Amino acid sequence: MKQFFLTILVSTLVLQLFAQNTDSVNMVSKRNRQNSKRDRMNNLLRMEEEGDLIFNKHNIFGIRLSSDGYGINFEKGKFKSPTRTLLFQFELNEKKDPKEHHISATSDGINFSSVVPYKLNNLYEFKMAVGQEHLIGGKGNRNGVRVSFLYSGGVTIGMLKPYFLDVQNQITGATTRKTYAEMAVDTTEGDVITGASGFTVGWGNLSIKPAANARQAMRFDYGRLNQTVSAVEVGLTEEYYFSKIPIVYLVKQHQFFFNAYVAILFGSRK
Repeated sequence: MKQFFLTILVSTLVLQLFAQNTDSVNMVSKRNRQNSKRDRMNNLLRMEEEGDLIFNKHNIFGIRLSSDGYGINFEKGKFKSPTRTLLFQFELNEKKDPKEHHISATSDGINFSSVVPYKLNNLYEFKMAVGQEHLIGGKGNRNGVRVSFLYSGGVTIGMLKPYFLDVQNQITGATTRKTYAEMAVDTTEGDVITGASGFTVGWGNLSIKPAANARQAMRFDYGRLNQTVSAVEVGLTEEYYFSKIPIVYLVKQHQFFFNAYVAILFGSRK
């Protein structure tokens, strides 16, 4: 019996010692990881301040607001030298005519959904472009701003979707969908516009309009580390469509579009 209790006591002591050793090893391992992370961060900060190129590529997402619309974009960059980066850009936009404005459709004192008077089509764009970014000034310290100039050129796939209106005949009560162009040549007595048909209507009548595009911009990266991208971009874009683009009824149709924009960018470098 004494041997049994002695065995239990020795086993308990061994387990306690093993647990203490395990805790000590875990604490040392955790401390080593923290020290390694701190050393790596300090090293990145030092290399950033010295202006060293420590990344090979970047992935950047952006939201942009332009003088003729808005959109989102994705950019993939490949570093070629400390001051030059090859860019591959993809963008999805909606373009609007400066003469567009919303009003509420009203009939017999009842307000319906808003419409854009005399609008013929919605123009959506998918852009693909290749360009370069040139570093003008790096971050002088951890709170500095990285300034660069970039330019690109590529192709645009314009998607022209008819802008349909919900029309109700006050005499018969029948409802139809028409464009402003159709209403200009085919209006039945008693027809009243009750609102726009909405985003989902008209895709079956989509027409494709190809174009070429170009861009010039300045980028200001204010992120604390080069590992992440936190930037503001301001620039100009030009687009030339191979046919005229009808957006608003009885307004001059254009093939060349020019706009200024500002974009908020966020992403990472590896």
